Amino acid sequence: MFDDFFIRALIAGVGIALVTGPLGCFVIWKRLSFFAGTLAHSALLGVTMAVFFEISIAFCVFIISAILAILLLQLQKKTKLSDDTLLGILAHASLAIGLVVVGFLTTIRFDIMGLLFGDILAVNEIDLLFIWIGGSLILFILKLIWKPLFASTVNNELAEAEGMTPNKFNAIFTILTAAVIAISIKIVGLLLITGMLIIPAAFARNISNNPQQMVVLSTIGGLLSVLIGLFSSLAFNTPSGPSIITAALLLFMLSLFKLKKFSELKK
Repeated sequence: MFDDFFIRALIAGVGIALVTGPLGCFVIWKRLSFFAGTLAHSALLGVTMAVFFEISIAFCVFIISAILAILLLQLQKKTKLSDDTLLGILAHASLAIGLVVVGFLTTIRFDIMGLLFGDILAVNEIDLLFIWIGGSLILFILKLIWKPLFASTVNNELAEAEGMTPNKFNAIFTILTAAVIAISIKIVGLLLITGMLIIPAAFARNISNNPQQMVVLSTIGGLLSVLIGLFSSLAFNTPSGPSIITAALLLFMLSLFKLKKFSELKK
């Protein structure tokens, strides 16, 4: 039988996959991969601030990521710089500030490798509650805003003309992305969370025929990545977080063969 820590890791991984599957599809549709990476970079600042003030890491990461997301929306209105330039500024600035804060925390020790790459095997019951309750809330809100958010993804101007206020729902989506990063950081780490959002969704994009199918397949891809990654980590004694992302990459590579075969059939 499996140890308790492995069972907790499986439950935590499944919870994260159920949330990142649907949200990752919108990241792909909206071409916000760099944005998700920027929020992940800001997580280091959130962690260091949490350690400094001795408060919840997930809560502090969420607050910092949400502030960064709102700051991006404001900068988009006030400057003529392109989105990728603004994201680059915010990503590297938040990472640099986080490292500067780390330099002041000489009397406090924390697991920098676990922070960067995650340590899903170290999750406890409180982490599980946070992941599943927070994840359920994220999915509930995403379901409520699904129609206007999807409409703004297809055609932002048309959605605005129909009175759907797409800017408001896009802002809510950025907050949800920040929340996902906050609850996922202990699972795959700040360097790999973007991969968990993007790779299963990219896998699904290659083999799906419609948005609904893509959401389902993205979630399945995330679940398979967690299961394959964790069991291979147990079998080969490899880091759990990177093993999950590697499994997701293998699924994506397999989807390319199906895509190639489908293209040949069309010809």
